[in-house]
Amino acid sequence: MIRKRTANDATAAPKPVREHRANQLDAHVGGRMRLRRTLLGLSQEKLASALGITFQQVQKYERGVNRVGASRLYDLSRVLDVPVAFFFDGIAANKALPKKKPIIRAVGVASPKAAFQYEDELGNDREILELVRAFKAIKNPEMRKSVLDMVRSLQKKD
Repeated sequence: MIRKRTANDATAAPKPVREHRANQLDAHVGGRMRLRRTLLGLSQEKLASALGITFQQVQKYERGVNRVGASRLYDLSRVLDVPVAFFFDGIAANKALPKKKPIIRAVGVASPKAAFQYEDELGNDREILELVRAFKAIKNPEMRKSVLDMVRSLQKKD
């Protein structure tokens, strides 16, 4: 008779630690996913339908509960019309992520820190996202300029 191993069995192999759990990087990627989806005016249901998944899965990705695999990230980039790198923008400026040895790469002339400063200020504020979406919907360039001038004048008065 073959005996099954139990947790109390001294010869039982230790249960492997699951290393594929979502982490802060996954939450960052999910936040970028939510930002782009909101800017495009897509609901979670519409995005899920385009990806062939459930809206609950989209919610889990956006909250960083589940990891986004490479093929799904590629699909997301196509549906949301952004490069895959979009989901990782701002990571160096994100203080919540664990510090690791920095990798220095000469990619462009602009400072990465300066490029992501605005990103951090933007955050996920719903009003800002709605304002950007409404502004992008204005087709008349003269009206867009007028709105921008008005906002700038209000900023100076504040």
